[in-house]
Amino acid sequence: MPYQAQHLPQAPTREAIDALPGTSLLEFGAPWCGHCQGAQPLIAAALASHPQIEHIKVEDGKGQRLGRSFGVKLWPTLIVLRAGQEVARVVRPQDLAVLQQALRA
Repeated sequence: MPYQAQHLPQAPTREAIDALPGTSLLEFGAPWCGHCQGAQPLIAAALASHPQIEHIKVEDGKGQRLGRSFGVKLWPTLIVLRAGQEVARVVRPQDLAVLQQALRA
């Protein structure tokens, strides 16, 4: 699944995330977040060379359990999952190479 520009209308449950097969990129942020907006070109570019990676864009904030379950403190936080298990994490990406390396983890 390619880059997703929009946040999901409803966050998946932690159980659903833990059960994901294959490789996924879980992105936590908010549509109004300047850091999140600034990172979108890097995220899109990194995912362009990994069309097999599912991109799951989750709006985070107060009272959102999924972000808390992953210990998200800053946005955007990108978590690479393999078979539902975290294998890499990038917070506030500013370098395409770092993000590409995380996707290959």
